[in-house]
Amino acid sequence: MSQQRFEQAMGRMRGGDVQTRDRAFDFLREHADAYVEELIAEFASEEDAELRCLLLELLAETRAEQALDVFRGQLESTDETLRFWAIRGLEMLDTRESEQALRQARANGWLV
Repeated sequence: MSQQRFEQAMGRMRGGDVQTRDRAFDFLREHADAYVEELIAEFASEEDAELRCLLLELLAETRAEQALDVFRGQLESTDETLRFWAIRGLEMLDTRESEQALRQARANGWLV
């Protein structure tokens, strides 16, 4: 997938039209595994809370180990939706490291 298509989809995700945003999200969900690094970078620099949640959801869909640190970093988030997608992302990774992160979060009282 091209960088240009990714940038176009991200531009549409930031637009005000709900249908356009939904179509861009669907495109990115279908191709998320091709854009893991880009999604991580967008998540790190994004300030809009709703868009951050969507980006974390997309990262969870990738099941990419590169996103492990992103998920771990959101386990303590005050935003419940970010925590949900961080947990879901770690569960979907289903690796020794992701299971360890979930166990540690439970031990620290971050998760029930």
